[in-house]
Amino acid sequence: MGSLARQIQGAEDRSTMSVEPAHLLAIAAALGWASGLRLYAVLFLVGLAGHLGWIPMTPGLSVLSTPLVLGATGLMLVVEFFADKLPGIDSVWDTIHTVIRIPAGAALAASVLGGDNATWTLIAGLMGGTLAATSHVAKATTRAAVNTSPEPFSNIGLSLLGDAAVPGMLWLAWEMPFWFFVALAIAVVGALVVTYVLFRFLRGIVRGVFDRAGQSAGATEEGGA
Repeated sequence: MGSLARQIQGAEDRSTMSVEPAHLLAIAAALGWASGLRLYAVLFLVGLAGHLGWIPMTPGLSVLSTPLVLGATGLMLVVEFFADKLPGIDSVWDTIHTVIRIPAGAALAASVLGGDNATWTLIAGLMGGTLAATSHVAKATTRAAVNTSPEPFSNIGLSLLGDAAVPGMLWLAWEMPFWFFVALAIAVVGALVVTYVLFRFLRGIVRGVFDRAGQSAGATEEGGA
């Protein structure tokens, strides 16, 4: 595991800062968790920070700092920012990105530890994918529940909260990994509770719609008879 810390000091790095293994795991976890909320923000912010020399980049992440990738992820960040503010559109966007955010979170987390140590790379990938799935499902469930309300302000407020949480957690992972893990534990527990409660809420709404539809159909048949 000690050799992993030296992988971040390649020729492409602009920083001489060494990173401890626990710090690398915090960064991997942050990338996985944040990818479930704002994948393109993660890609762009990490790439920009690496391009400016603010953070060291592993070989697996260094591609994010190239101008072409920065342009593409920056464009998608803008698209996602506005799509996430529109009720209904946000749920469609989340549904489409179910098959994108989770594997991307796993790949980003694995890239932090590089490919020299297959065991730790696999562990990081599994951790990143699991965290991305947890945050993505909680986000998608929450937004679907909020979309049942006619007013748009709660939707926009939750979206802005997600916009702030991603850079905040990334910064915490890089600067204060211990407190990041504390915040991550709280976020994961909260996500599981929210997902459970809101899933039951949405299931009740769907069941009520089908029950009313069945009653309407029965009344129509009786009237026709």
